[in-house]
Amino acid sequence: MYAAVRRYEGVTDSAEAARLVNEGFVPLMRQVAGFVAYYWLDAGDGVMVSTSVFQDRAGVEESTLRAAQFVRDNLAVLLPNPPEVMAGEVVASA
Repeated sequence: MYAAVRRYEGVTDSAEAARLVNEGFVPLMRQVAGFVAYYWLDAGDGVMVSTSVFQDRAGVEESTLRAAQFVRDNLAVLLPNPPEVMAGEVVASA
């Protein structure tokens, strides 16, 4: 399995960002081949974090491309700063 974590700082409205992600982005993630799970969390203080889990690296790469496009098209005002993106192979899980 592979995962991507995207950390967004400076979120201007976490409730609205969560609504848009849940209604618009989650369905896009479910369409990516190899989808396992997706999580969007509010870490407080204007920080939100997403975690995408896929069967293979190609799914993670596709999710990162879709995330960038979705943010650009739908969340740019709410997520004004580029995210810190980390991706790699899952080497332990529970």
